[in-house]
Amino acid sequence: MPKKIVIVGGVAGGATASARLRRLDENSEIIIFEKGEYISFANCGLPYYVGGTIKGRDKLLVQTVKGMSERYKLDIRIKTEVIEINRHEKFVKAINLETGEEYTEDYDYLILSPGARPIMPKIQGIANNPRVFTLRTIPDAEAVLNFIEETNPRTALIVGGGFIGLEIAENLKDRGLQVIMIEAANQVQPAVDYEMACLLHTHLKEKGVELILQDLVTRFEDSMVSLQSGRVISADLLIISVGVEPENELALQAGLKVGEKGSIQVNEYLQTNDESIYALGDAIEIRNYITGGPAHIPLAWPANRQGRLAADNIYGYKKAYKGTLGTSVAKVFDLTVAATGMNEKLLRKEGISYEVVHIHPNSHAGYYPGASPIAMKLVFNEEGKILGAQAVGYKGVEKRIDVIAAAIKGDLTVFDLQDLELAYAPPYSSGKDPVNMIGYAASNILDGLVQTVQYYEIDKLVSEGNILVDVRQPAEVELGKIKGSVNIPLPQLRGRLEELPKDKPVYITCQVGLRGYLAARILVQNGFQAFNLDGGYRTYSSVFSLQKPEEGECQVKIDDTGKSFKDCSKER
Repeated sequence: MPKKIVIVGGVAGGATASARLRRLDENSEIIIFEKGEYISFANCGLPYYVGGTIKGRDKLLVQTVKGMSERYKLDIRIKTEVIEINRHEKFVKAINLETGEEYTEDYDYLILSPGARPIMPKIQGIANNPRVFTLRTIPDAEAVLNFIEETNPRTALIVGGGFIGLEIAENLKDRGLQVIMIEAANQVQPAVDYEMACLLHTHLKEKGVELILQDLVTRFEDSMVSLQSGRVISADLLIISVGVEPENELALQAGLKVGEKGSIQVNEYLQTNDESIYALGDAIEIRNYITGGPAHIPLAWPANRQGRLAADNIYGYKKAYKGTLGTSVAKVFDLTVAATGMNEKLLRKEGISYEVVHIHPNSHAGYYPGASPIAMKLVFNEEGKILGAQAVGYKGVEKRIDVIAAAIKGDLTVFDLQDLELAYAPPYSSGKDPVNMIGYAASNILDGLVQTVQYYEIDKLVSEGNILVDVRQPAEVELGKIKGSVNIPLPQLRGRLEELPKDKPVYITCQVGLRGYLAARILVQNGFQAFNLDGGYRTYSSVFSLQKPEEGECQVKIDDTGKSFKDCSKER
């Protein structure tokens, strides 16, 4: 029997739902209300439109109103806002934003996909300020572009270091602006943990972005920005990107239940507490895939998936949304940062016990030109369940995180990562893919073959009188070491065991952790208690030693096979 379905919001989730609804039933009446001018546009591409990488507004339009209406036989009403839901009589009240006309439209089913809006922090002087912008819609991006073209600003201040903040920083630099980024937390990109974010901090500074952490903007007036710390800086424009909050006014007015951050509560079939009203996308509370608890995770993939499932469920297919894993990726100038699942911060907040391991494999076979390291981190529990993963590097980053995200959805463990048969050729990977390698490293911990300590623990352990043995070659140690460490190169270790104490732990470090693991195995099998520094000096120095060689200066490096080489590249 044909149905009448009204959809509020025509971007990702709403557009996907409408197309799926039509494919399921040719005869139902489907009406989309969208208060903006555009439907089904790529808001994730907005920073690149501002920067000029994406040329032309039309490139952002996945579908036009005319094209989508004709293809799917839809009644699409743009510049029309739904202002009221009457659940009892099953109609909505809408207003045409151009004419002011108000009218009602009845429904059999209602899908709410209103999205989320940028959070505007309480900063004196930003309300209605022509120099202050957010970046959520195409008109937002065009407003930034118009301001740049009309006023020729020299300096931009980005408030917030999340996805949009990081992406717009690069694109404003491409426009020739001096860029300052301020973040209230001690790191950018909250999807990853601090030591992984430190790699981004260094790269941002190398690219000329002034990064201010653990500070807040308190006032903006006449291009002068006052910070909580007392510092005053000059900025010609501000981009506010501190996060989003659900568009929940309609839901609240209709008496629908809301939860995490005011997001609309739905069951596993995306129904609200009114069985004829579905909700999806950035406006809803979802189940965290790892913990099972409520969360608000506004990302594109969940919205599109939920749109399809809501349509299926309206037509009786009863398909459950199983939760959001939070898999994400961002381009930060030349680096890529990607993550999936839970990070340490979230796990500590939830009181969940976990283990971590860091590795630094090459993106592909080292003997094939162009290989570069990937900093990878895996978070797992004592049974081997994968809780999350993070990676930062120049190439091959997102594909490794995608594989681990698929492994989590497939209920694979760290032991299974060792057994994944992944595509290999020298330009693309190694005989043991980085995903296999991080599985081996995690399994070594769970199998009891090695005990580890973390980068933030080692300084205190050394200061307490414990011995830290650096098993790298002397040429490597000269380029930087952990204070208080003693150098015994790995090839010499077996012949110098008498220099080490057996009555207390011996801590070991190397460049990335592999030689430290080998050294730990030697020591343990000779009656020592040994602990390897997880991730080695590379993880430690990403946090505590940010000095880089000057341009043109070469480094003597020795890889974990013991082979020396000279590195004169800028990408380190």
